Amino acid sequence: MPAQTLRRPPAGAVEGRRPKPKRRTELGLLLLGALIIVAAYVVASIGTTSKIPSNLAPFLGIVLGLSLVAHVGTRWLAPDAHPVLLPIVTLLNGLGYVMIVDIGDRKHYPPQLQAAWTAVGVGMYILTLFVVKRSRDLDRYRYLLLLLAVFLMLAPLIPHFGEAVAVSNGPSVRLFVRIGPVSGQPVELAKLLLVVVFASYFCDKREMLSIPTVRVGNRLIIDPRPLVPILLAWGFCMLVLGAERDIGFAVLIFVLFIAQLWVTTGRARYILSGAVLFAIGGFVADKVFSQVGARVANWLHPWTRVQLPNGSYQLVQGIYGLGTGGLIGTGLGFGHANLASIPEVGSDYIFAAFGTEWGLLGTTVIVFAFLLIVGTGLRIAQTARSEFASVAAVGFTVVIGMQAFFIMAGIVRLVPLTGITLPFLAYGGSSLVANYVLIGLLMRISDEGEHATIAAQATATRLGSSGDPSSGR
Repeated sequence: MPAQTLRRPPAGAVEGRRPKPKRRTELGLLLLGALIIVAAYVVASIGTTSKIPSNLAPFLGIVLGLSLVAHVGTRWLAPDAHPVLLPIVTLLNGLGYVMIVDIGDRKHYPPQLQAAWTAVGVGMYILTLFVVKRSRDLDRYRYLLLLLAVFLMLAPLIPHFGEAVAVSNGPSVRLFVRIGPVSGQPVELAKLLLVVVFASYFCDKREMLSIPTVRVGNRLIIDPRPLVPILLAWGFCMLVLGAERDIGFAVLIFVLFIAQLWVTTGRARYILSGAVLFAIGGFVADKVFSQVGARVANWLHPWTRVQLPNGSYQLVQGIYGLGTGGLIGTGLGFGHANLASIPEVGSDYIFAAFGTEWGLLGTTVIVFAFLLIVGTGLRIAQTARSEFASVAAVGFTVVIGMQAFFIMAGIVRLVPLTGITLPFLAYGGSSLVANYVLIGLLMRISDEGEHATIAAQATATRLGSSGDPSSGR
């Protein structure tokens, strides 16, 4: 019999059919999420004004419009990406906006500005997918990205450029930069760059960091020299964040560093070393930075420090709000008396606002939403196309997962408060935009991994149908 010619299927014959069910699933989930957001908006309006909002049609159009724009961008630029991640993010973002409107403090939390930042975030999500066409492109610019990350973290310390912001029940912090009428936290973008830098360096030095090569007496140990450059860079970042009094992000970057190092090497000793370093760093920070000691004392003794400067008033009011919510909450629009007493309720303490009006059941839904994001991110890391992409995906997942954990656990007194905002739910432009960029990078890694899997399955199918000897025919 004449040998059969292996021919590649027409473009889209195999690859084009596979993503469509995923994108249809994504579209359906986005529409369901939009309906939930609009329903929550109507219920909140009825609870506060006893009538359906007059701007319901424009609100519905904006919610659906942003969801469809994000969906079309994904279908165009990352057709093989995971279909669940974007709908969960959109739902959290929409519910956060509804709660900000419900809080009603338009002076400190203007809903129009939050809506504008949401549109910018969706635009940055699409721009990220458009610019980063291959995750390995990020691997090539390791040191350039490190310099950019350092500059972004130093920017708030630059005179006449950075600005100090007073926080409730605490000393002022230098986290923001202002350019004309726009201000933001550059550390939000710096954390994404550090994920890429750590992933690139650890993957490049993986064998040296995981295989013992130096003999000390009768034992072989890991050569510590490859860790010196990245430890110096990490230590410098910690010093900068300490100078800015940004303890929350310092802890986040520390956890990120240890997590990516452990995932790359698979050696549990790095976790033990990290725990020792964390204990030493916590002790030193308690002695050097007064706000660290105050937050630990507020955590341990909240009821006796309510009236003290830098005391626990915010923490106690948040606990009262959660207690008022009980199991099912006061209902959307019916918790204003409690929300008004919680400082920073639209930003740092928005989880307490949900606990007040949604109760334990509502906050449990939020926790499970973040668990779904973390689970999806780890799934993306497992199916990533390269080791660098896999470690980077783990890093992005750690950033968003630990950020959510720190603030939610701090509000319920599981850990001391760190001052980190809750991703997608809390008020704030720089955090929202940076997290949309993070989701865009995760979707790019997901698209690459799924595309490689589809291509491998298509090749195996063609070889099997051609009667190739290796197929067993």
